[in-house]
Amino acid sequence: MGTAVPPADAIVLGAGISGLVSASILLQQGNRSVVVLDEYDHVGGNHIDYTRGSYTYDIGSLIFQDDSPLLAHFPEILPRYVPIEPSWARLNPQGVVTHYPFSIRDDVLAAGGPELLRMVGSAVAGRLGKRRQNNVKDFTEHLLGGRFVERSGLGYYMERLCGLPPEQIDLEFAETRLEWLRDQASVRNLVRRVLRSMRGNPEAPSRNRQLARPHEGYAYLYEPAVRSLAARGAELRLGTDLHGIRKVGDLFEVASSGGTVQGRRVVSTIPIDRSLELCGLAAPGEPLPTVTLISLFFSFEGDRGFGPAILYNFSRDGAWKRITMYSDFYGLSEGREFFTAEVIGHRVGSAVDAAEDDFRTHCGANRLFVGELRLEGSHTLENAYPIYTAGSGNRARAGVRALRSFGVESLGRQGGFQYQPTARASTVEAEQTLGHPQGT
Repeated sequence: MGTAVPPADAIVLGAGISGLVSASILLQQGNRSVVVLDEYDHVGGNHIDYTRGSYTYDIGSLIFQDDSPLLAHFPEILPRYVPIEPSWARLNPQGVVTHYPFSIRDDVLAAGGPELLRMVGSAVAGRLGKRRQNNVKDFTEHLLGGRFVERSGLGYYMERLCGLPPEQIDLEFAETRLEWLRDQASVRNLVRRVLRSMRGNPEAPSRNRQLARPHEGYAYLYEPAVRSLAARGAELRLGTDLHGIRKVGDLFEVASSGGTVQGRRVVSTIPIDRSLELCGLAAPGEPLPTVTLISLFFSFEGDRGFGPAILYNFSRDGAWKRITMYSDFYGLSEGREFFTAEVIGHRVGSAVDAAEDDFRTHCGANRLFVGELRLEGSHTLENAYPIYTAGSGNRARAGVRALRSFGVESLGRQGGFQYQPTARASTVEAEQTLGHPQGT
């Protein structure tokens, strides 16, 4: 007879950033055996790269910093990053490529005297008349005024980011993920920006070093983290279909295509609705809405029409929301630039052909990428990040409570239904939810 396998101290569902950090925290807290299960065949979750010949792309746009708390858990990955000096810009509704997120010169001064007075009046009306906000539209107009929101294109970008018109985006999104806008709209910050603009330097200096994943991709980047976790007592099982979770006495049993794993504790970083399904629990209300993200991978030769490496679409038209020039980070390939254009799926019927046609048409209308533009590939990512419809935050919290009552701890971008734009945010949230490691 074979020897029975002792139960793991903890089971982590998902090997994205939240899952990897959760495993690290659990080990540092004294758990000696942690099993990490993921249906993906790679670690990093939605940190995905795409290679076509000598071109390498990201699914989306991912930039890291050398002071990220992620590196406290996995210092071994720091030497594998590529130091970069990125810059950001946006295409505004006037068809001008200008500073991101706002430009005093192009958004205010270039409007002319009459429009400037209207914007001032609108800002005053917003502060006085929209003290009670119900959605993102109210939030932005309270801080900036409706005329400025329109001229800057902020509302158009928010619709691309969240997949909803601003008046349909729940206020909770603004209160949790747009607090930077409150600082941007403060009198002190506006004065500082005006002074910097007058000196010809509208951007504040960066206080940390910016990093990109290595040219070899995310598997190479996170390989030292996987080795570190394994050396500390973690076992990663990738490409494993999850079938169900049940409680047997004081233990949990997670059934999968790789067999059944027993553990004393389960931490989930996968989508809440999926965790509820695995546990045999009913979802509270409608399924939680998420964004489907189409990434278009292009190579290009000619005049791209802008200088910064990252360009956001704040204009009225065009389904794409952001362009990232990876050739600015890694150098030209075959004498050509290469970049990813991100498109929200619902705006183009989740069809790659429609996304490409829309992108080419919009770029042509705005004199972007004048030359030979070649599609090298594409990727469609479901459940890229949450959509904050009215009440979705409450439904997510109800789902997390139901899982907690069952005994499963759920956290992260997917497991907590949180828009987490950086690995820093995912790391901090995992530490706050699970508690800091012993001795820290």
